[in-house]
Amino acid sequence: QVQLVESGGGLVQAGGSLRLSCAASGRTFSSYAMGWFRQAPGKEREFVAAINWSGGSTRYADSVKGRFTISRDNAENTVYLQMNSLKPEDTAVYYCAGRPGSKAGTTYIYTGSYEYWGQGTQVTVSS
Repeated sequence: QVQLVESGGGLVQAGGSLRLSCAASGRTFSSYAMGWFRQAPGKEREFVAAINWSGGSTRYADSVKGRFTISRDNAENTVYLQMNSLKPEDTAVYYCAGRPGSKAGTTYIYTGSYEYWGQGTQVTVSS
């Protein structure tokens, strides 16, 4: 069982930056593939970024590519999402997700691929 707790959300002006953190419990974090998703009001939850268990492979949604960076610190059981050049359309609740990783080092971009979810953290970008 893995528990995920996000932090770092808040209110920021367009063009600003935030860093989200997701702290994981359990000794198996280093073997888990992790992802960030977001959900705006009235919209479906969508993929933002993913990282494999080693941190050697990452994937991004086209809408955030070049602005957001996902990373992980397995010694600290934490995955991060650095968000730069924020836009009002980035406003959403951001969720951290995790699942056991694969030997192939796969990254996962679908909500249904993940077993564990955090409670979410609100990010609001003002224009």
